[in-house]
Amino acid sequence: DGLPSSYTNAPIAIEMFAVTSATSVRAPVAVASAKARAVSKAPAAFTQRRAVQGAPLAMGSKVSSKARAAGLVVRAADDKPVPGSEAKGMGKALPMEMDIDAIMKLLPHRYPFLLVDRVLEIEQGSYAIGLKNVTINDNFFPGHFPQRPIMPGVLMVEAMAQVGGLIMLDPAASGEGGTQQEFFFAGIDGVKFRRPVVPGDQLVMKVVLTKMNKRFGIAKMKGQCFVGEELACEAELTLALGS
Repeated sequence: DGLPSSYTNAPIAIEMFAVTSATSVRAPVAVASAKARAVSKAPAAFTQRRAVQGAPLAMGSKVSSKARAAGLVVRAADDKPVPGSEAKGMGKALPMEMDIDAIMKLLPHRYPFLLVDRVLEIEQGSYAIGLKNVTINDNFFPGHFPQRPIMPGVLMVEAMAQVGGLIMLDPAASGEGGTQQEFFFAGIDGVKFRRPVVPGDQLVMKVVLTKMNKRFGIAKMKGQCFVGEELACEAELTLALGS
C-alpha cells in the first residue's frame, strides 16, 4: 500500500512478462494493494492456458499431465505451431470387396493393361464400382503427353470395360493367371469426356449391367468415371463373352 499510485498495475505487467517470456528468469516479487492482487488473478489463468499450449510454465502454475500432453500435440520441437492441416484422416479409407489379388484371379489382363486396382462394391450380374489410382509411373504418360501428362480417354473406356467384365465373369472360373473366360468389346456408344484425368487422381468407375443375353453372351452396360464428385467420362458399353 506504500507504493505510489503509478505502480498500482505493476504486478499485472510483471506476471504477463512471466507468461510471455521464453527465458527462465523469474518475475520480480512486488507488493501490491488488495485491489491490484484481485485484478492479477486473470493473468494467472492466462498463464495456465499458455502452459497447456506449450509455453514455459511460470509463476508456479500447475497443469495436469493430460493437459500437458494436449499441449504437445499442437507444438513442434522448436516450440512453434505445426503448420497446415492434420494429415491423419485426410486420406479416405475406401471399402474393398476385391483386392488386386482377387481381381487378377478373375481378369485375364496383366501389366501394362490391367487398369483396375481395387473393387469397392460388386454384385455379380448387376453392377460394380472399381478404382484406378492414376500415377506418373503409368507407362502411357511419357508419350501422352511429355509436356502435359493426361490419361488417354480410350484407356478410361477400357478401364470401365474391365470393371464391366468383373460383373459378367463367373467367380467359380477364377484361378492363377486369370479366368479362362474372355470378353471383348462389341460396341461403344455415347462416349463423352468431361474433364482430363492427370497423375494423382483417383478414377472411380461405376458400371451397371442394363441388359444381358445369356444365349449369345452379349451384355450392355452403362459406365461412368468420376474424379471426386466430377464426372470425367461416360459411355454405353457392349461386351461379348468368348473363349
